[in-house]
Amino acid sequence: MPVSLLDEVREMSKEFFKLPLEEKEKYSSKGDDLEGYGNTNAVQRGSLNWNDKLHLQVYPEEKRQLLCWPENPQHFRTTLHEYSKKNLMILRTLLKAMARSLNLEEERFLELWGDENEDNTHARFNFYPRCPMSDQVVGLKPHGDGTAITMLLQDKEVEGLQVVKDDRWFRVPVIPHALTILVGDQMEIASNGVFKSPTHKAVVNPQYDRMSLAMLFIPSLDKEIGPLEELINEERPQLYKRLKDYGQVYTQSIPSGKRPIDMMKIN
Repeated sequence: MPVSLLDEVREMSKEFFKLPLEEKEKYSSKGDDLEGYGNTNAVQRGSLNWNDKLHLQVYPEEKRQLLCWPENPQHFRTTLHEYSKKNLMILRTLLKAMARSLNLEEERFLELWGDENEDNTHARFNFYPRCPMSDQVVGLKPHGDGTAITMLLQDKEVEGLQVVKDDRWFRVPVIPHALTILVGDQMEIASNGVFKSPTHKAVVNPQYDRMSLAMLFIPSLDKEIGPLEELINEERPQLYKRLKDYGQVYTQSIPSGKRPIDMMKIN
């Protein structure tokens, strides 16, 4: 992917979130719909989420709600389309490599994800305004992604992503011209727990604004996701149930505060 495209995506993101509120609200989410502009500056389980978002479905193309796609900046739509195509190419390369690493057929994970005509890809632009009370708010509360894979374009200069390892939070460094790959819950399920979906959060900076763009790769709701038969054996029995539409489990788990993937485990 050209470095210039990464910089262009970052710049257009900043330009959009700098627009007057009445301009951004032209692309607002309608009702409970995820699509469009909005914010999650609300108290959830004792912590204040502090961010604005622009959530857009990019694949399948016929599902794009173009009324939510900004026309300001002028190049926004064409740039997002080009960036989405490049991300899909990277996804396919990544899934083949992940399958080979488990001694699976190269196309095995691609049978579950990677078809832009069936599977869903969403772009979530995040803007985290600077906050002098940064110790009292969180950009995005701790969570795991309900995706197969998330490709994250971080801010070029300001850190904010943190992940849990061994019950400790670790900062994820900014690498200006790289994408950060996060394994999602559905990949953990399909790999029968070999690949782990990390708990992560976004923190707010007291002095600087920060942006990120997450590309969320999710299988078609009609596809059944479960541990691949090749990865189930006596040493590693089946760890997760099989299901369609993991998004329903994800949504239902939010009030409980539990990680949705824990609801999929076979005791």
